Amino acid sequence: MKPHALIGAALLASLLGACAPAVTAPQTGRIVNAVTGQEGTVTFKRGTLTPRLGDPFAPDNATIRIGGRTYTGRTYLIGGGALPGGLGFSVAFGASSGSDGSAFTGGGTRVEGGRPVPAYTGNLIARADGDKPGILTCTLTVDAQERGIGECFDGAGTRYALQF
Repeated sequence: MKPHALIGAALLASLLGACAPAVTAPQTGRIVNAVTGQEGTVTFKRGTLTPRLGDPFAPDNATIRIGGRTYTGRTYLIGGGALPGGLGFSVAFGASSGSDGSAFTGGGTRVEGGRPVPAYTGNLIARADGDKPGILTCTLTVDAQERGIGECFDGAGTRYALQF
């Protein structure tokens, strides 16, 4: 293939990629009952796990399925926090020589903590309707990519762990 054809193909691919719709699939994770170990799923509407003005009548953005029950609710997140970043490691070597014939060589290593990752904290209140109504109240910590962890309690005091 000729170079100008490759450039044209790359340009066409980038234009088509720019026109592609944004990913709108729901953010899915899991919920685990801390007493029994029973697992379920938690699903959030993509793009709703960011700080926003509190609207108590906003539509539900979360669905939790566990123990044969389905809970629906909405999150409320606030910003201002940060999660610790990972570790960084670097190695450097250098050499120089002067006009007078002198020479210098050196090296070094460095280990440091990574930059903090922006995080949001908040809660989720979800309810199950039906013959036996129920409620889950959850606390959440979410990063900028809408991944996070949380902890929920039901009306009987049972604890659940969230990962999404």
